[in-house]
Amino acid sequence: MTEAKAGAKTILCAGGAVQDIVMRVERFPAAGAKVQASDVVTTIGGQGGNAAVAIAHLGARVRYAGPIGAAEDAVASFVQAALEREGIDCSGLVRVAGGTSSLSLILIDAAGEKTVTTRRGKNLNGVTPRDAGALVDGCDAVLLDNRYADFTLPVAMAAKARNLPRVLDFDRAAPPDDPLLLASTHVIASADALREATGQQNLAEGLRALARHYRGFLAVTNGPDGVTWRDGDAVRHMDAFKVEAVDTLGAGDTFHGAFALRLAETGDVVESLRFASAVAAIKCTRFGGTTGAPKREEVEEYLTARR
Repeated sequence: MTEAKAGAKTILCAGGAVQDIVMRVERFPAAGAKVQASDVVTTIGGQGGNAAVAIAHLGARVRYAGPIGAAEDAVASFVQAALEREGIDCSGLVRVAGGTSSLSLILIDAAGEKTVTTRRGKNLNGVTPRDAGALVDGCDAVLLDNRYADFTLPVAMAAKARNLPRVLDFDRAAPPDDPLLLASTHVIASADALREATGQQNLAEGLRALARHYRGFLAVTNGPDGVTWRDGDAVRHMDAFKVEAVDTLGAGDTFHGAFALRLAETGDVVESLRFASAVAAIKCTRFGGTTGAPKREEVEEYLTARR
């Protein structure tokens, strides 16, 4: 567990958290074949869960809020215990009667590519927070997951009432008038979600199309090709840091978490994008999903060496 430092920012991550079983293999098996795993870890997954762990590793105070499985669901119990071991405040977590949390088996090959099989959770959609206002009280920013919009929209509105930064992980395509999108101050989309939402294959054109409806900060991440964002009427691009990828699992969620934290600290979107790029790059050099998310000192040393 990483202890938060004096004066550390408090970030709320609202959305999904799941259990990931991750195995490292030399190559993916052919149909009917067996391969030997050289390493295995059972860890947190999901957008909100991954981001919360990454932020905790960076020394911030972190709260997690979201729907997970019932009290008797072993996967959900693992998720809650793993988050709490990281020092994350889980008082906003909702154990849903009759619900089950998602479980994924992930194979990572020698090139860092992944194959994912998921048993989807049940009965978690439609769940809302018990008290969204209490969740955001004392926070410096919130990070929102659009896969659980019924839960995260009330959180966004409570944060809006307090004029807090609201960073949306736009990982699932949604229409331009989506209430959660419009309630967010900073939207960072995955390349696939932006293309599906706008019908534009070119990412710069996709940002322009979405900007006709959404007036806040807009960016899109594209893995090793870096991040592109709107700067007024212009479109800017930042290359990703070049690393030898060992495990890309959770890199996007790590990026979003680091961006939300640095935004709360500085208010500077370009600085926050660079910081998030570094955090995600370091994570990709380590096996184990967000168990490999770096500590703050590592990130500062990494950036200093590359200024």
